[in-house]
Amino acid sequence: MKVKICGITDLTTALAAIDYGADAIGFVFAESKRRIPVERAKTIVAHLPKDILKVGVFVNEGKERIEEIASSVGLTHVQLHGDETPEFCDSISYPIIKAISIQGDQSLDRMEEFPCEYVLLDGPKGKYRGGNGLAFDWNCISENRINNKNVILAGGLHEENVEAAISLINPYMVDVSSGVETDGKKDLDKIQSFINKAKGSHTGGAKNEFIYTAE
Repeated sequence: MKVKICGITDLTTALAAIDYGADAIGFVFAESKRRIPVERAKTIVAHLPKDILKVGVFVNEGKERIEEIASSVGLTHVQLHGDETPEFCDSISYPIIKAISIQGDQSLDRMEEFPCEYVLLDGPKGKYRGGNGLAFDWNCISENRINNKNVILAGGLHEENVEAAISLINPYMVDVSSGVETDGKKDLDKIQSFINKAKGSHTGGAKNEFIYTAE
């Protein structure tokens, strides 16, 4: 199971996450308490291994600005977390991760509209478009709707529920931000535990019911 640690704001945390086994590091360039200045993100990326995905998160940002930041920082992927259209996604020259807020199985109808490399299934919208720590009801996702899709599962994940989430959804990757924080700051112990749980999870076979509770 691949793991993305999002909302990174310092090099120490980025390198620790990679050392623990993270496959992707996310930087937030949209309104958020985890928003990172472009120059700081650039400095961090310069010290990361080439094979690690470097993802920039944007919300309703202009194409030129997205491309400018991606080029300057050295991003490998662009994550669009706003109201971007399929045409807008198609216009970006970087591989796209399109976030979809899940309100039920019908929300997956939008998945077919977007020409993107990955679809990120996220929880309900909160104060910000992502990183709110809100899970959606994983039982509402029909397995046949996401088969053969590069699905990234996000929203309310943490070390105590990531194994159940993987068992139910069987995504390509899991994405966590607030779930590995303590008092609003990235917690290295939680990051290590989350990655260990995610990568130790076994998929396939009968799926267990997960009782959904709003967080």
